[in-house]
Amino acid sequence: MAKILITDGMDQEKAQELKEMGHTLIEEKVSPEELLERIKEVDAVIIRSRTKITKEVVDAAVAGGQLKVAIRAGIGLDNIDVAYATEKGIAVYNTPNSSANSVAELALAQMINIARHIPLANAEMEDGAWNKSKYSGVEIMGKTLGLIGYGRIAKSLADKAEALGMKVVFTDIGEVEPNGRQKVTMDELFEQADFISLHIPGGQGNYHLIDDEQFNKMKDCVYLVDLARGGVVSEEALLRALNSGKVKAAALDVFEEEPTKNMELVCHPNVAVTPHIGAATAEAQKRIGEEIVQIIRENF
Repeated sequence: MAKILITDGMDQEKAQELKEMGHTLIEEKVSPEELLERIKEVDAVIIRSRTKITKEVVDAAVAGGQLKVAIRAGIGLDNIDVAYATEKGIAVYNTPNSSANSVAELALAQMINIARHIPLANAEMEDGAWNKSKYSGVEIMGKTLGLIGYGRIAKSLADKAEALGMKVVFTDIGEVEPNGRQKVTMDELFEQADFISLHIPGGQGNYHLIDDEQFNKMKDCVYLVDLARGGVVSEEALLRALNSGKVKAAALDVFEEEPTKNMELVCHPNVAVTPHIGAATAEAQKRIGEEIVQIIRENF
């Protein structure tokens, strides 16, 4: 049986299932410094986006001689040094089938939010204002949604957007099944899309993929949604695009630094923000828990 460190929480019903299987759970929110010690004592670690499994953490785990499995309870693996962990004999897993619908629903909700000025109208009403004539929005029906990346989340969002009357185009560096949709180049997507939603991994390969040059290629008054990973969009370039009017409004769930200190962006009147909650639904967390239980069952 395994000793398992859970640093960022998990579905309690599934945690109980692990206990009933005979595993010992340590459910503890640890600092980076504490993680270096805790990691030496466990056979498996389960993390979400807050905890980072760096080279230093892997070395500490190797020194402890116990860690066999690292599980990212979610899709992205950019907070784990996968190559180094694998080299050192630690198996790395994620839960790719769990949160696609939850993230896609949030993306769709935010597209409508920013198209209809809902966050700003709500905030101003809380301050006592009644600016009915100020909030002339747009409908998403009949607009073109451009998806950067075409994995599970993007396809789920595409299904929902098409059901509401949007046209969907996408770009992806891989060979993917288009599902009847049009694959275009990045530049063609920028020319066509009224709404752009990002669904690609983070990390150095995609760092500031969307910068001043890319914003300049987009339609005027485009709407941008980023629920992918912080750093994919340059926050400073986004602020310039918002202030110039090139980007009409943006919705962000991810930031270059989390928790973010970029209050100019957070407080911008044309930005809707959430604190990295794309997968934060009861249903997604239960599905994540189910995948984690299966991974543990297969390894211990």
